Amino acid sequence: MAADIELVLFDLDNVLYHYDRRRRVAYLSGISGIPADAIHAAIWNSGLEFQGDSGALSPQAYLQAFGERIGYPVSLTEWLEARRAAMAPDTEVLALVERLRATTAVAILTNNSELLTGHIDVLCPELRPLFGDRIYASASFHTANPDAACYQHCLAGLGVRPSAVLFTDDLPENVSGAREAGLHAHHFTSVDALRRDLAGRGLDV
Repeated sequence: MAADIELVLFDLDNVLYHYDRRRRVAYLSGISGIPADAIHAAIWNSGLEFQGDSGALSPQAYLQAFGERIGYPVSLTEWLEARRAAMAPDTEVLALVERLRATTAVAILTNNSELLTGHIDVLCPELRPLFGDRIYASASFHTANPDAACYQHCLAGLGVRPSAVLFTDDLPENVSGAREAGLHAHHFTSVDALRRDLAGRGLDV
């Protein structure tokens, strides 16, 4: 029944915000003089992002390793600027959240380092008014989606049963992982499809 959904849990990248990794890499290439292909390989083909997302590295260690991998000492300001250059709010989804939160609890769970959530007001200033402090990076739980433990630790902190939660993510593997962890889940492809799913569950959007 629709009334069973007490909380809607949102992914961040390519759900609440558009995210274009190519723009991030281009920004880093521009400030460092290192070819974009080399930066992409050094970071995204090396496993470093998973280490950050899963909390295997602290935010400070992750930032240091990021610079070491590409051969340029990326400062916190530069890392944030590069991340911000790759992001843009999906205004339609955020408007949906604004309506939804009037009747249903909302939160964010994103596969990311705490470097992102620790500076969320710089990167995503639209989120705090909608989600308050309910913005969580997977790294905080020392695991990452689609590991069931990531969802379970997050919901334990929120005090909500998995069966009372709807999770939405753009990656099919994370949607499947949420279902295996006992959550309801929606594979995000468009705001219209999400709106239909929420309405079908009796949620006011």
